[in-house]
Amino acid sequence: MKSILIIGFVWPEPNSTAAGSRMLQLIEIFKQDNYTITFVSTASKTTNSFNLESLGIQTLSIKLNDRSFDKLLTEINPSIVLFDRYLTEEQFGWKVEENCPNAIRILDTEDLHFLRNARQVAFKNKTDIANEYLTSDITKREIASIYRCDLTLIISKYEVELLINKFHINSSLLLYIPFLLNKIDKNVFNSYPAFQERNHFMTIGNFKHEPNYNAVLQLKKQIWPLIKAVLPEAELHIYGAYTSQKVQQLQNIKEGFYIKGWILNAEDAFKKARVCLAPIQFGAGLKGKLIESMVYGTPSVTTTVGSEGMHEILPWNGFIENNYENFSKKAIELYLNEETWLISQQNGIKIINECFVKEKYNNLFLLEIEKLKNQLFEHRKRNFIGSMLNYHTIKSSKYLSKWIEEKNKQN
Repeated sequence: MKSILIIGFVWPEPNSTAAGSRMLQLIEIFKQDNYTITFVSTASKTTNSFNLESLGIQTLSIKLNDRSFDKLLTEINPSIVLFDRYLTEEQFGWKVEENCPNAIRILDTEDLHFLRNARQVAFKNKTDIANEYLTSDITKREIASIYRCDLTLIISKYEVELLINKFHINSSLLLYIPFLLNKIDKNVFNSYPAFQERNHFMTIGNFKHEPNYNAVLQLKKQIWPLIKAVLPEAELHIYGAYTSQKVQQLQNIKEGFYIKGWILNAEDAFKKARVCLAPIQFGAGLKGKLIESMVYGTPSVTTTVGSEGMHEILPWNGFIENNYENFSKKAIELYLNEETWLISQQNGIKIINECFVKEKYNNLFLLEIEKLKNQLFEHRKRNFIGSMLNYHTIKSSKYLSKWIEEKNKQN
């Protein structure tokens, strides 16, 4: 029986985060290939957590530095273990290596955390991204995790190229798997509200994610005043989970700047709006809000960072502008000019259908897993750095973990 153990840093929240949607897409692949799936996490579930049991998935809470996890690994004896980010691999990877040495270890990066962090530091320091930002402790930890795993899923082609060209990671350790979506056909297209049926601007994003909060600040301070001066009747509707007080206090009804908070069905918000705004200044991976914007037929204005790795050489679903004034002008043009809007909408449909249709990647992923199953010994032998890091991680982590475990028993 084929089985997979997924170790999550958090429980998936597809209605709150792009990472949650991504996890469900990967789960769907394994379900269709008849895997028995167990999802575990040390985190507490929230009201936004997806009901994995409804998909027939076993869910369990686990503890750090606790022997019960070793017992669980022995009982499940998974053929694959999937870590949802480098942090979970750091915490539990050595135990998987020790208890299930023949299990294929897969890391899903969601985005490269070290790249996002480097860009955030550069933005705050008002400098271009520099080598010292890319050689941080986070970089070392995440790349070490990539080496320790048999395969790492990378969501952006830009990040694949960065890992190969700058950090010289062997391509056999990496697999490009973007968001996995359905093709947009005529029936879907015909369900889109027309240009005249849509009003106002929108954006969306989980506010625990710093790039999202920062983008709203740029809208508030730099961009929305310029748009509002030309379009006094327009409104900006801002959606997102985990709306803190500092986010809520940005609302100004007189300015048409509305903090709407979490929404159960983002599709409604996208289809009501005429234009999506995403002035993302730093970040990594693929931006879920911009993917959804294309899926629901809503043109967008974003930045170079926002569009990175999303459209190859295809024209964008609207405009890409880094200058605030130009960003505002293009947003106004897209809002007023129906011909430009319709062309942008078609561009988005083409991007989805050429770059993100799931059938293109599902089989590729499963074939790579079969290849690993058949050649795991040789694959690991070629990855000497990974073997070395696994050896040292087990030696260094094992006894510290046992010490913490014994200490916890005494408390």
